[in-house]
Amino acid sequence: MIGEYVKPGISTEDLDNVCNAFILKRGGVSACIGYHGYPKFTCISIGDTVCHGIPDSKTILKDGDIVNVDVTTIVDGYYGDTSRTYLVGNVSKEAAKLVEVAKKCLEIGISEVRPGNRFGNIGYAIANYAEKFGYGVVRDYTGHGTGIYFHEEPYIVHKAPKDSGAKMEAGMVFTIEPMINLGTHKTKLLSDEWTVKTFDGKLSAQFEHTLLVTEDGCEILTVAD
Repeated sequence: MIGEYVKPGISTEDLDNVCNAFILKRGGVSACIGYHGYPKFTCISIGDTVCHGIPDSKTILKDGDIVNVDVTTIVDGYYGDTSRTYLVGNVSKEAAKLVEVAKKCLEIGISEVRPGNRFGNIGYAIANYAEKFGYGVVRDYTGHGTGIYFHEEPYIVHKAPKDSGAKMEAGMVFTIEPMINLGTHKTKLLSDEWTVKTFDGKLSAQFEHTLLVTEDGCEILTVAD
């Protein structure tokens, strides 16, 4: 829904408010606002912001930006968490390629979700693909279980040794949310204690879905109906 609003000239606060109005209209509430003091309804991260960017009225999208919109809602007591990186106007080939690869990383990670497979194979497959392009795969922030709480076990790393970790079981619900950097995988946390930037100031892109492990594979729970 928010994609049609992602254009040069709009503030991240306006995007945040549009998202919240949509959530409320469809019977949900934002899980972000008030979470450990977080002040907004969504996280909106531009350019070299890896995650947890705080929307505000002074931050205006400009032509050539890439921007991630991360939305977590509570519906009937259950949490759903998803994000997507959008291209704003005419972006560079370098930025567009990063976003394309980040999207593919999520798809590759999802393809590893099935009963009996090990969680490490999600991160192994993601990193194996992203690093072919010279990109950094963020280690500091992970996917996570979700359901009746925002963050639960298991935690899903996006770079891992092959065949490592516990085995997935039918009924598990968790996110995969690889953060892919144009440069180093390293990050830095700003003084607001929320905003995470790339260590070297280069671009970052992310895609995320919430998944249910089924008897023979998985179901993506955070898709448009």
